[in-house]
Formats: sequence, structure tokens, C-alpha cells
Amino acid sequence: MESFRGHGGIQMLLTAEQEAQQIVSSARSLKMARLKQAKEEAEKDVDHYRSHMETEYQNKISETSGSSGNTVKQLEEETEMKIKALTESTSRVSKEIVDMLMKHVTTVRT
Repeated sequence: MESFRGHGGIQMLLTAEQEAQQIVSSARSLKMARLKQAKEEAEKDVDHYRSHMETEYQNKISETSGSSGNTVKQLEEETEMKIKALTESTSRVSKEIVDMLMKHVTTVRT
């Protein structure tokens, strides 16, 4: 009977070891599945961030390009307005300046 008990105890240990191996194997499988899922999620986040940054970069480039064209146009308009203002101012005072210069040139000091 003693040998039967010993044999039964060994069988129980073998069964317990097999169950433990199944549990460990199952845990490894779950761990690998979770690691794969985490990697996929991380890659998805990286792709999303990359596309967001690329879009932002392209927007800044287009703003810079567009605004430089707008800035040039605005500067040209401002320059044209200033030239017109100076021309009008010159035409108004030119007669007075010519008269003043003629007076100084023709006046003789002794």
C-alpha cells in the first residue's frame, strides 16, 4: 500500500507540474499578446503624432510663403502711397522753394 501512496503522490506532483506549466505557458502567451498590442498602440500613436507634426509644419510653411507674398504686396502699396504723398507735397511747395532760391541768389550783400 505504501508503494501505491507513493505512486499516487508522484502522479499528483506530475499533474500539478503539468498544470503549472500550462499556467506559465498561458501567462507567457498573454504577456506576448499584450506586448504586441502595446507595440501596435505605440506605433499608432507615433504615426498620429508624426502626421500631426507634419501637418503643422506644412501649415507654417504655407503661412510663411503666403504671408511673404502678402507682405511684399502690402509694402509695395505702402511705398506707392508714400511716393504719391511726397510728389503732392513737392508740387505744393516747389513754387515757394524756387522763389526763395531766386531771392537768395539774386540778392547781393555788401
